[in-house]
Amino acid sequence: MALLLAVLLLPLGCSQPVPEPPITLKLYQSWELQPGDTIAGRRVLGGLGDISIALEGNNVYAPFRGKTQRDRGNCLIFSSPEVPAYLFRLCGLDNPRFGTVNQGDALGRGRSLQFAALRKQPNGTWAIVEPAKEILERTLTPL
Repeated sequence: MALLLAVLLLPLGCSQPVPEPPITLKLYQSWELQPGDTIAGRRVLGGLGDISIALEGNNVYAPFRGKTQRDRGNCLIFSSPEVPAYLFRLCGLDNPRFGTVNQGDALGRGRSLQFAALRKQPNGTWAIVEPAKEILERTLTPL
């Protein structure tokens, strides 16, 4: 009886969430090489406008409640309704967390982090801007 019940309930409770396709961001600034590109057989980890931080295996955290997605360079893109004109791109994380997150949730860890803040432009593109120190501190410090 238990086996029959398990077989009947299996399709209801064991479905895997379908991963979202990578987000494509149109940047205001145009550089030939972007994170995720390959040059001379080596993967580009960051670009102009990224701040590199030594994580040394430590976690990074959601600075606000929000959502994380993967971009075409396999970086994590963080968005939040609390800062709707901004996106944060985090590259270099091992096993990044995708989906809905709460402020302070761990987003991943790694040896180094390449962090970029992007501000939405009136024409719909995203410009890389200098991130606020407070945002970086929230990203690097658990609640």
